[in-house]
Amino acid sequence: MTRNTLKLNPAAKTPKRLPAGQTPARQATPAPRPASAPSSAPRASAARPAGNAPRDGAPPRPLRSRPADGHPRPPERAGASRPPRAESAGTRSAARPASGATPRHRPAPAPLPDTGERLSKKVMQLKDCSRKEAEQYIEGGWVQVNGKVIEEPQHRVDHETITLDPNASLMELTPVTILLNKPAGHTDGLEELPPTRAGAPMRPPARGAKVPPPNARLLLTPAQRWEGDASETRVLKRHFNHLEADVELENGATGLVVFTQDWRTTRKLTEDMSTMEHEFLVEVQGEIEPDALKPIGYALKDERLDLPQVKVSVNSTTPESSRLRFAIKGSHPGLIAFLCEKAGLQILAMKRIRLGRVTLADLPVGQWRYLAGWEKF
Repeated sequence: MTRNTLKLNPAAKTPKRLPAGQTPARQATPAPRPASAPSSAPRASAARPAGNAPRDGAPPRPLRSRPADGHPRPPERAGASRPPRAESAGTRSAARPASGATPRHRPAPAPLPDTGERLSKKVMQLKDCSRKEAEQYIEGGWVQVNGKVIEEPQHRVDHETITLDPNASLMELTPVTILLNKPAGHTDGLEELPPTRAGAPMRPPARGAKVPPPNARLLLTPAQRWEGDASETRVLKRHFNHLEADVELENGATGLVVFTQDWRTTRKLTEDMSTMEHEFLVEVQGEIEPDALKPIGYALKDERLDLPQVKVSVNSTTPESSRLRFAIKGSHPGLIAFLCEKAGLQILAMKRIRLGRVTLADLPVGQWRYLAGWEKF
């Protein structure tokens, strides 16, 4: 006859039998073992309260549920609303409105209006040409939409009447050069205008900030063209794009400023600037004595100053003011003010009237004209 034997865990200790009438003392929680030496003995159930049972003297702790991904949820803040739970099929059916209620639906977006086709595509079909040539015809001002000249190839048309000038030619799409009589207080236009969005208002300067002087490029508009312009060039919008200015002029001075699209003119004004003559009319205060210009001659001969070639003469003189004529090789802003200071002369106004062989002539202040075909710098 075989007897069943019960195998005990050698790590577990046999509880000590107490005398009758004596209650067992509360067992202390065993200290955790270090991670390097794990124990195979089971933990005592009395050392850790089950469920939500608090320890001796500790407030009850709320139960925390662990989501399916295994990461504990963050503690909820007071007053924070929990996101709604996903509704089951039965809950959704119960949440439907009653038979008499009308459910709210989002309005469908309004259909976009028909914007038509690009004008360049219509001109391609009308002229039987390439897209590039169609854009050149439009930018050249040869295309009319309902009797109005349109110069934007991206202009949208639908059922409008499109006509092409019978004298349309791509040979006239040559770069232009613009001569401006810059007013005093404007910059010379060497800086480009900041890009602005169409229809966006200009942002006023910050409070207390110094307002910069206006740019001379702001005057290059069709309305500022001189009525006495002898050139037969038609004003087009493309004439005001990609204009370069390479000749400096002081902000306080008036006179000739050049803007060009022609790379040949740009090279002439940059490479030959040191040998090109600039002519100025300078108005000074008081009457000019015969020996008043000698200090200027001494300064020009001083080798330590290394000044460019300058010719100065008296154009007219009165007890109130006098006018001097300066002819300077190259562009040297501030040179005239330096020479007048050497002679003790106070400048009232300064105007550049000639640049190379191109003169300002009768061009009014603040207006511009095209460089004629016979004019050369």
